[in-house]
Amino acid sequence: MLQRQRLLTPGPTPIPADVRLAMAGDMIHHRKPAFKEAMHTLRGQLQTLFGAGLPVLPLSCSGTGAMTAAVFCLFAPGETVLVAEAGAFGKRWREIAESRGLKVVSLSADWGQAIEPGAVEKILDEQPDIRGVFVQLSETSTGVLHPVEEIARCTRQRNLLLVVDGISAVGLSPCPMDAWGIDCLITGSQKGLMCPPGLALIALSQRAWEKAATVPDGCYYFNLVKERENLENNQTHFTSPVSLILGLKASLDRILSQGLDAVYRKQWALTMMARTGIQILGLQAFAPTRYTWGLTSVSLPAGVDGVELLRHMERDYGVIMAGGQGQLKGRIVRIGHMGWVDWADLAAGLHALAEALRACNGYTASRDYLENSLAAYRAALAGPPGVEPDLPGVGI
Repeated sequence: MLQRQRLLTPGPTPIPADVRLAMAGDMIHHRKPAFKEAMHTLRGQLQTLFGAGLPVLPLSCSGTGAMTAAVFCLFAPGETVLVAEAGAFGKRWREIAESRGLKVVSLSADWGQAIEPGAVEKILDEQPDIRGVFVQLSETSTGVLHPVEEIARCTRQRNLLLVVDGISAVGLSPCPMDAWGIDCLITGSQKGLMCPPGLALIALSQRAWEKAATVPDGCYYFNLVKERENLENNQTHFTSPVSLILGLKASLDRILSQGLDAVYRKQWALTMMARTGIQILGLQAFAPTRYTWGLTSVSLPAGVDGVELLRHMERDYGVIMAGGQGQLKGRIVRIGHMGWVDWADLAAGLHALAEALRACNGYTASRDYLENSLAAYRAALAGPPGVEPDLPGVGI
């Protein structure tokens, strides 16, 4: 293969050189001063990233581990919770909740569609015994951005907790925890935070900490109360993922030196570039309206083998994208443009997608997709994030 590999998946994502170098240094001990100093700095960085006034806890696990910690540490068996289920990871919330012995009320939406805040409010009015609401901010399996800020307006005045999976959203699009009224926000290291997999982060509101103090222990490893006690001494409860912690600190040095607004602006511009490009190619976005900023899901034309399409892009162009999960396997392609990805990477990805479609079934695509998608990128970069640019002849 003459082309260099371009990783355009919704995680893991490319890692900057300075982050790799930070992880490649000599090993330090997780109970000694050098590590404690790094953790002290990281604690402040994480609170800025999350928009949280209380500590953000690092956990040695994947994002699913943090989901498990949230369920087992915040809710006791027999309690009733509402799960917003509109994709593979909404289903995961339900399965974890059921494994804890919770009574689950599911609020479903078609895959590709967002949960409606009004539907959440209606269920909460009808079932006042609900003690928690679980939702993805970004549903990675579909590319949908659920309206968490609006949902929080329904939950923060009630006697319940709003638990949000921000694994493919934190560091990619705005989700200020305290300002929105989120009670528990989690993320993982391998997406917008530009680190390898294996480190999760979780933050709780004051009322979530008060609830956690009343919940009987349900898991020996995941104990958020003890994690917080150890974090006060700049340590983790069990053995720390030292290299990942040092890599995350280097990544946040980079992110926060640029400023979160600049990061969000770039992620929004890449989203506009991707959506414009696929439209000019004659394709349809699987998430038509409320869509995540770090991922664009693309519906494939009839007769296109999604597995073969991905294989062709990787083999002939060095571009690695992701396919659909569950019921969407073979039906969509997911273009990741999060973290350490720039416009040139995405341009290469759009080119690989166009040529692979042509090779797989003779699909004829417009040739001006790159020019139009780059125009969308420039326009979005110059304007406010979240506002679609007005491009003559291009509707998004």
